[in-house]
Amino acid sequence: MESLLAPLGGVLLVAGATFLLLGGLGLVRMPDIFNRIQAGAKATTLGTLLSLAGIACLQPAWAAKLLLIGLFILFTNPLSSHVLARAAHRGGAEKSPLTAVDRLAEDQRGDQA
Repeated sequence: MESLLAPLGGVLLVAGATFLLLGGLGLVRMPDIFNRIQAGAKATTLGTLLSLAGIACLQPAWAAKLLLIGLFILFTNPLSSHVLARAAHRGGAEKSPLTAVDRLAEDQRGDQA
């Protein structure tokens, strides 16, 4: 069983590191704060979960603790990115000229009417 878990853990760690690298690249390459928040949050959530799964394969005794860490990240990372995006929107952060639709602004106009 250990002979199967070690290569699987290595593959999961490499996949997690790849997603984390792409998330970092997305923070640099995206045109505005809203796209950066999305790229950072989604890629780091998946990259961290894959890395934790890889570590759990390599160290099965840590699996329960790593599961709790993964659940915490799964719930808090998307929530924190949502709060940051709403705060940036309320603060009047500039949107990219490529942004065609702003659903939050449409919802806020609908609430005021």
